[in-house]
Amino acid sequence: MAMLIWAGAAMTVVGLAGIVWCIVTVTRARKAGLDESTMKAVLQKVVAVNLGAFGLSALGLGAVVAGLILA
Repeated sequence: MAMLIWAGAAMTVVGLAGIVWCIVTVTRARKAGLDESTMKAVLQKVVAVNLGAFGLSALGLGAVVAGLILA
């Protein structure tokens, strides 16, 4: 069960890194003063990555909890 806990923790860390990437990307885009269509394209890309990152983090946390319960 230790392997499940560590794998879940790794998934969670990767998901959190994706969330941080999204925050940094949007902040840079806002500071760059992009026009509306370019900003919309950037935000569409970020929304997809953000959804995946949150999903990965949730699955990772679920794996950690399952590993702790089964241990």
